[in-house]
Amino acid sequence: MSLPIYATFGQRVWYYAFRVICALIFIFLITPILVVIPLSFNAENFFTFTPKMLSFDPEGYSLKHYRDFFTNNEWQRSFKNSLIIAPIATILSVSLGTLAAIGLSQSHVPFRRGIMAILISPMIVPLIISATGMFFFYSKIGNFMEGSLGLDKNFVGYLKVILAHAVLGIPFVIITVTATLVGFDRSLTRAAANMGANPVTTFFRVQMPLILPGVISGGLFAFITSFDEVVVVLFVGSASQKTLPWQMFIGLREQVSPTILAVATILVGVSILLLTTVELLRRRSERLRGMSPG
Repeated sequence: MSLPIYATFGQRVWYYAFRVICALIFIFLITPILVVIPLSFNAENFFTFTPKMLSFDPEGYSLKHYRDFFTNNEWQRSFKNSLIIAPIATILSVSLGTLAAIGLSQSHVPFRRGIMAILISPMIVPLIISATGMFFFYSKIGNFMEGSLGLDKNFVGYLKVILAHAVLGIPFVIITVTATLVGFDRSLTRAAANMGANPVTTFFRVQMPLILPGVISGGLFAFITSFDEVVVVLFVGSASQKTLPWQMFIGLREQVSPTILAVATILVGVSILLLTTVELLRRRSERLRGMSPG
């Protein structure tokens, strides 16, 4: 949006000052990330810029930290665990969160605000408190599944971490789907019902295509939350369920491995790709609801 020609002096000052403030905030937030990326190509096992790097000497740069990530068994095991846990937790979050959002969008549901507050509480409560509560809750469930049902201990460990991560992802799905349902035309579902469609057919053929951008956006946020989470998995999981963030935490605390910088750079790239997808879906959702020009 450009500044109108009839703007006053104060409006012009605020127009440019606001953009300068936004630029400074952006620089403040993005600078730590910009520092990590070049350090991941350091040819030495240091967390600082070497003289060769500062002089842009090609010998000061190397891909050895990336090679270590893709060839080291510990890093690959933790990466595979993250690829197992995060997608399954995301599917659970999307399924349960979408159903909850649709149910809470009905005007006849009693105590909607209270139920909504409870469902999104994992997003508000400090993570260490949630992790402590999950530890006691899932430990009892795990003991029951192992002792009474005879399930494998490793399988139960994965199940506990997946359920815990699903709980953390559900609030993001509820919020994004609820925001999408704000502009949803209820007459479409009534028209489908009048034409003989049952509730399941109406949901998948009428409602789901229109709220799909919100569902996918919530799923992406849930995936990022699960893939980057470390506190809960430290409480709920065991060494067999060591995820990529957990391995990064160990690399900082015990091994001081510069491979962390390469992993962090990869995760930054994945996050940028996912957030770009979320923004594209948000714009598509606005066009479908007629809130922005096509």
